[in-house]
Amino acid sequence: MHVEQKVNKAKKAEKKQRRCLAIIKADCNVSQSDSPTLYLAILNVGLSNGLTEEALLAAAAATGGQVSQVLMLPSKSYCFLMCTTLEDSQLVYQGMHNLATIGQQGAVAYLSYVLQLPKDVEENGWQKTLPSGLVLLPNFVSEAEETALLQAVAVVGPASACTADTTLKHRHVKHFGYEFLYGSNNVDPLQPLEQPIPTACDFLWQRLACTEAPALDTPDQLTVNEYDPGQGIPPHVDTHSAFVDPILSLSLQSDVVMDFRRGQELVHVLLPRRSLLVMSGESRYDWTHGIKPKHIDVIPTPAGSLTTQSRTKRTSLTFRRLRRGPCDCQYPTLCDTRQTTAPQAVTDELATHASHLEQQNVHEVYDKIADHFSDTRHTPWPQVAEFLNSFEPQSVLLDVGCGNGKYLGCNPQLLDIGCDRSLGLLGVSNARGRNVFRCDCLQLPVRSSSIDGCVSIAVIHHLASRERRLTALREMARVLLPGGRALVYVWAKDQRRNDNKSAYLRQNKAVNKQRTTEQAQRQKLAQQLESMELDQQQLQVPVSLPVHTNRTEFQQQDVYVPWKTKDEQRTTFLRYYHVFEEQELERLVSQVEQVVLRRSYYDQGNHCVIFERCSNENVICK
Repeated sequence: MHVEQKVNKAKKAEKKQRRCLAIIKADCNVSQSDSPTLYLAILNVGLSNGLTEEALLAAAAATGGQVSQVLMLPSKSYCFLMCTTLEDSQLVYQGMHNLATIGQQGAVAYLSYVLQLPKDVEENGWQKTLPSGLVLLPNFVSEAEETALLQAVAVVGPASACTADTTLKHRHVKHFGYEFLYGSNNVDPLQPLEQPIPTACDFLWQRLACTEAPALDTPDQLTVNEYDPGQGIPPHVDTHSAFVDPILSLSLQSDVVMDFRRGQELVHVLLPRRSLLVMSGESRYDWTHGIKPKHIDVIPTPAGSLTTQSRTKRTSLTFRRLRRGPCDCQYPTLCDTRQTTAPQAVTDELATHASHLEQQNVHEVYDKIADHFSDTRHTPWPQVAEFLNSFEPQSVLLDVGCGNGKYLGCNPQLLDIGCDRSLGLLGVSNARGRNVFRCDCLQLPVRSSSIDGCVSIAVIHHLASRERRLTALREMARVLLPGGRALVYVWAKDQRRNDNKSAYLRQNKAVNKQRTTEQAQRQKLAQQLESMELDQQQLQVPVSLPVHTNRTEFQQQDVYVPWKTKDEQRTTFLRYYHVFEEQELERLVSQVEQVVLRRSYYDQGNHCVIFERCSNENVICK
């Protein structure tokens, strides 16, 4: 029976080895060796399941073998060793394989000889310089000072402000000087708290002034966060208009890893216990910072590899000084002041790069997502169908930007033709037997005064300048016969009408519960970008614009709206949109010669107009 158990155990180990080796081959292009080598793969234990470098080296040392290098990869359940000699490698293999209980809950480790270590190891966020303006001052306070500070700001139970944001429900918060309002992510400067910042903190400002870090005039707002292991804070930027530069964060009781992100850039920063982090300039305004909710942090070792460290209870003291007036920083992406004022510079930049932007973030995107996009566009909107049915039989209709052709054939008594820039979507239309051709809506290859009716549904909001949007409307007017009519739909910035949410917003359950604030959306944006697998060609966008959080209200007019594919890659593409303010479309139509506006209305999150070509070219339409 004992022999049978050993055979079964060996078979189980062999099966596990094969499965893990296949994963390592796919991830790292590292292959098994049938004969001993200097290199060993620990197949089923790594940083992702809590293995530390110390535990691994201790297990290897117990075998008598000498290890010269440890390679532990972030988020992986395997790791690698390089031994000093071939004999050392054999000792480690024989002493650990299917024997060393270094896995979770005492699971045994499975080892294999491999031909080499991974060559092109992905940067892990530790191998990068700190963001500009970020200064870390270790051992900024002593243990005695730490104790005094904790007593001065003692947090007893959750503060009332915690209820404003569900992401805060698992950590205790206390405010001094001014309350930070999580519903608006701001402070009310007219409502100071009775408790100012404790005087026990005063020595910090004098000490900071003696360092090379940026100085801060005496802070007037303090937020104390108390974290238990497993708790964190989502990626965010401290509201630009609320606080001046810099912001100070003092870590007490425990170390923790903080992640700084800007687009696809990621930098991990280990905040040691009793250290002070100073965020100024670029690091304060242009990078988000957050702490992942984990029980174990991956941290670097003095030798340059990685290991793990369990978290313990931690208290952070964040000191700020209120800003009196709008933010004047040079970092618009996450700036609430810049985003709400829509600076002319952004409009000018859009006009300069309009063609390039539309090519990369409209035309190329729709070619890549054509089939998936078409699957979501199948039911004609009722008021568009009503417009199509208002024409006499045998009327000629042109659908400008027809997409998958869902409106072609809606009224079978019409002679309808569609055009679009996207070859992918035209392919879908053509497969459905529709009459379509490829062209640009800015230059329709159609004879003037030859069409009874035009529709352009969700098209011109993809044009990146006012002049190009006006040109598209003029082209539709040009091809209309006198008396011909056109219907145009564009996405509205305001996705509510009479406090009724659009169908777009109703698909977001969170929005149904509470209206999204501007800063809350920017914080969600940071989390969204963190998880995106962006199409590689879109990492360098022609114009820096905010990325809209899907199914939420628009905070800016010119944005990138993500589209995530449903395939295995789950790639995210960024589509450019200019969402229209109320009456903006009507004002554009008023600039089109020889047309009269017959109707304007709001339909499920869209601004819509119907205009008519004048019958007499020699009179001004009224």
